[in-house]
Amino acid sequence: MIHSMIRVLDVKKSTQFYQDILNLEVKRTLNFNGFDLHYLGNHESDFELELTVNHDKTKPYILGDGYGHLAFSAQNIEALHEKAVQLGYQPRPIKSFYNDDELVAKFFFIADPDGYEIEVIERSEAYH
Repeated sequence: MIHSMIRVLDVKKSTQFYQDILNLEVKRTLNFNGFDLHYLGNHESDFELELTVNHDKTKPYILGDGYGHLAFSAQNIEALHEKAVQLGYQPRPIKSFYNDDELVAKFFFIADPDGYEIEVIERSEAYH
């Protein structure tokens, strides 16, 4: 995969969120008549998050019941979780997910400014 796209209402709030929480920076922006595309990424992966801004949109998007989440891995999720709390982003509690007695993943969820669910998973052999 090379990128995933989400539609955002306020690109400044969204890019600030993704920079604060996931260390993503705007790599390039394409401006068109009626919409802009902002590609975010970092040095850890070639994958990009495309933020689409439709110029005529004034009300928040309705995400519906089909959206799941985007997942990102991080080295120290406790510190990242605390940073998100300090910045007022209101992450949900850190959870540990087990299969019988084996720890599968340690993670938390946080919503971005447009309500998209983001899963932050601690890096492990299964999640890089």
